[in-house]
Amino acid sequence: MRLFTAVTLGDTVEARAAARMQHLRVLAPRARWVKVEGLHLTLVFLGDVDGARLPAIQEALTPVGTRHAPFALSVEGGGAFGDPEHPRVLWADVRGATDALKALQADTARVLQPLGFEPEHREYTAHLTLARAREPRGDPALRSCVQALSQTTLGEARVERLILFESKGGHYLPRWEVPLSREPG
Repeated sequence: MRLFTAVTLGDTVEARAAARMQHLRVLAPRARWVKVEGLHLTLVFLGDVDGARLPAIQEALTPVGTRHAPFALSVEGGGAFGDPEHPRVLWADVRGATDALKALQADTARVLQPLGFEPEHREYTAHLTLARAREPRGDPALRSCVQALSQTTLGEARVERLILFESKGGHYLPRWEVPLSREPG
């Protein structure tokens, strides 16, 4: 099974993202747009994992929730990864309690490392992926989407849980949820 950990941003952000992506699709019709029900902020990608390892992963993740309080994020504006003339990925910018999100990501990566899941060696950058170019060299049409996103606000969300997802046939299935339960302060 293909696994990753993530947080979701709730119904309000999903609904606003769906409406905005509908307009943006016209600007970049050849891009691969994410499914609204699949919107999430990936924390750690585990890759292909034998199902027999699931209990150990769940056991490692469970205490993470007690070390983190729920926090609020907002989604507005955006940008692209890749060559500015031929972007590969269109994303919306995540703001708000990004330090709390980064701490949750780092803690998640830390508890999974002893199980053989090596953390990425680049700094975690919170972003909400909206679309990807179909061509490996990018899609110049995504440039106009970046411009169109500049004044967009998709709303605020309260992050209250860490989720272990399975990616299966283009769908993301929650396999395990860990409530964030530390008292703020």
